[in-house]
Amino acid sequence: MLEVILCSLFTILPDYLFRKYRQGKRWGKEITFFTMWYELRWGISACIILTISLVTLIFYYHPSTTNASPLFRTVSILPEQSGRVQHVFVKNHQQIKAGTAIFSMYDQSQMAAIERAEVQIKEVEAEFSTAYAQLDVAKSSVEQAKSAYMRAKNEYDRKKKLQLQGQHLISASEVQKLADTVAINKAGQSAAKANQAIAQATIDTILPAKKASATEVLNSAIVEEGKRTVYAHIDGELQQFTLQPGDFVNPMIRPAGIIVPTNGLASGKEGVQAGFNQLAAGVLEVGTYAEITCLSKPFTIIPMKIASIQNVIASGQLRTNETLLDVQDRAKPGTLTVLLKPLYEGGLDGVVPGTKCLANAYSYHHELIASGELGTSEFIYYHMVDAVGFVHAIILRLQALLLPVQVLVFSGN
Repeated sequence: MLEVILCSLFTILPDYLFRKYRQGKRWGKEITFFTMWYELRWGISACIILTISLVTLIFYYHPSTTNASPLFRTVSILPEQSGRVQHVFVKNHQQIKAGTAIFSMYDQSQMAAIERAEVQIKEVEAEFSTAYAQLDVAKSSVEQAKSAYMRAKNEYDRKKKLQLQGQHLISASEVQKLADTVAINKAGQSAAKANQAIAQATIDTILPAKKASATEVLNSAIVEEGKRTVYAHIDGELQQFTLQPGDFVNPMIRPAGIIVPTNGLASGKEGVQAGFNQLAAGVLEVGTYAEITCLSKPFTIIPMKIASIQNVIASGQLRTNETLLDVQDRAKPGTLTVLLKPLYEGGLDGVVPGTKCLANAYSYHHELIASGELGTSEFIYYHMVDAVGFVHAIILRLQALLLPVQVLVFSGN
């Protein structure tokens, strides 16, 4: 309507003034509701053409959308394992900080596993004492075997020497018997050293490995026991939290509630997601200025700036299934999703996350115009493009005034 009124000032009004003052035709006489089209046909036709052109120009270079909202994400409260609730530490709608305990579940099996692991560690420590005693025994056996070997060796060497000197008091069988004794004692010494090495390996390798394994089992049991208490990992507000002691919680089918973040972009208080028509893809850029008005903060225009533009259209995504995709089934076109952030700090104060918003974006060609690289026609054209953005700004302000009336009166809500 605003565009029609504006265009009529340059088309219908001059045509009417020409008919009245040049041709002498008067309203109510020659010009009536029945003869208006014939008498003012040139002005009306020009007005229609100019209005369509102006509307197209405005909505292409200064796109708008009613699909805008400060979206926020929610975090489900889920345990890593199923269980029955024992204690609940918080209440619904409570503000919680990261690390706050939310609820705990019965953990008798985990406590039993911890006790078993602790007993295993004590058993391994007891085995260390036994192994040290066995090592001492092995060392004593080595010394004993060494002494027996040296005695037998010395006796064998002495009698062998006497035999070689020609003394017939030492028989060959006795010397051979001493040689066998030396060999037996030497083998006994080797066996004693092997037993010592086994005892030492048990202390140095086997028992530390068993203790490390038992410690790992204990740590795993402690971790599993810790999972029986669910903690908050972000700051936020509890919603839909009606958990009571005795309830059964399953991570697959029954969450305990949700947390709505209070900080960051996920809280919906630092940005607004808007879906513009795909035709705006060639106009919208990061840094483009915009304005929004929201239902939760009526009669207020909030200046914004485009912070990011999603580089894909959501309606074009594919997911593998058993049916071949037919493109005609996706007749509804998707929107170009952009993230708007307030131009000034605290711009979204008072805007409730998830509220319905209207958004306008304004193309800005000042740098291009000031560059001096444009011809005369392009210079005038881009000046006109930036100028008609004022019309769209007026439209948004009219929408901001009429939005509460439209919602409260005409929608029946």
